[in-house]
Amino acid sequence: MLPINPQFAAARAILRKLHEEGHQAYLAGGCVRDLLLGREPKDYDAATSATPDVVLDLFPRTFSVGAHFGVVLVADEVDGQSVVTEVATFRHDGAYSDGRRPDAVRYTTSAEEDVQRRDFTINGLLLNPEKVAANADLRAAVLDYVGGIADLDAGVLRAIGQPERRFEEDHLRMLRAVRFAARFKFEIDPRTQAAIRSLAHKVAGVSLERVREELTRMLTEGHARRAFELLDATGLLIHVLPEASRLKGVAQPPQYHPEGDCWIHTLMLLDQLEAGCSMTLAWGALLHDIGKPATYQPPANPQDRIRFNGHVEVGVRIGAEICRRLRFSKDETAQILALIQNHMRFADTPRMKASTLKRFFRLEDFPEHLALHRMDCLASSGNLDHYNFAKERYEAIPPEEVSPAPLLTGRELIAAGYRPGTAFKTILHAVEEAQLEGSIHTQEEAMTLVRANFPLSENAVNA
Repeated sequence: MLPINPQFAAARAILRKLHEEGHQAYLAGGCVRDLLLGREPKDYDAATSATPDVVLDLFPRTFSVGAHFGVVLVADEVDGQSVVTEVATFRHDGAYSDGRRPDAVRYTTSAEEDVQRRDFTINGLLLNPEKVAANADLRAAVLDYVGGIADLDAGVLRAIGQPERRFEEDHLRMLRAVRFAARFKFEIDPRTQAAIRSLAHKVAGVSLERVREELTRMLTEGHARRAFELLDATGLLIHVLPEASRLKGVAQPPQYHPEGDCWIHTLMLLDQLEAGCSMTLAWGALLHDIGKPATYQPPANPQDRIRFNGHVEVGVRIGAEICRRLRFSKDETAQILALIQNHMRFADTPRMKASTLKRFFRLEDFPEHLALHRMDCLASSGNLDHYNFAKERYEAIPPEEVSPAPLLTGRELIAAGYRPGTAFKTILHAVEEAQLEGSIHTQEEAMTLVRANFPLSENAVNA
């Protein structure tokens, strides 16, 4: 059954117009794959025999952002919603000297020739919506020159043609192979996987932003564990994230980690990430113990245990380097590092003073810290006592008590005769501490506390 939404309606209207002008035109790529799998496509791309100049002239609102590669964006408004559809001309690609884009393209009128340049068989399917009869199977209207439908049915991710050639053309395709196989729970065709293993080192030539995007998608599409197992099995992991590869084989104290080594523990966290989770939580889960391999200490004697002294601090430094290398934004980096920095603090929450606990709760997006701690527990001992304590207290304390309005500011201290200086920070911190502890509630009580603990002196009095 065909979908009913503005994106599909816009794409269908484009195909109809192209057909009316005598051109071949089809839905192409991932949208056809998703429709056959019963999934809602995120967008709809079109492929046509019409050349870019024809497409540019045929539609009133177009953008030739990829005209060199035969790609034109066609904008339209459907049901009050702005929709942009990518329209690509059938083409044959020349050499890929940069391992990412073809040096030149040659347009063709053959849909079959166009499909041969694409990456995977499941993405090489074409569909003419006008050929879909009411209540009929979509497959009857699909053009399949590469065996994509059979691979969809078999759950196989297979490169079109010679796998080595496909990956030599575009090194990013190796990461996409892993992502697609994980997302759809497919097996990678043996020849395709062998080609990835032999060319895995070439992923180093992919831009770091694109590596980050692919890894983030793997982490947030709901099949993160499978994706990272495949990254490891294909030999890609050590090239895109060597720090994670070093987690393998690093033993942990069995009394706290009966699940196994640091790699297994991390995979068990990734297994809990839901589709659509935040990218910072996902990266925090991946990197929370990234400092353990560098801080591993075997038992000093039979009564001792494995230790990772300082692994949090080391993990923050390693995490900062990874975020810098993969060019995360400042805000993304800050949250990922905060998750690493604070993931061990939950064990102390039952013993924290009220003020310390409230400041802990003030961490940016504290629910992410809670979520990471819960996953950490479930991937090890399974004991959720500290998680439950922190969650109950976090939900019980009103936000205005966690971050109350200040009872005093520097203005009141100056009015009371105190000279501005470095002491102000100490004084105001002491006031806030008492306020968070609940021992003072008013400005008058705050000023009484200040006068008792920080008496005016000749050096502190305003002239």
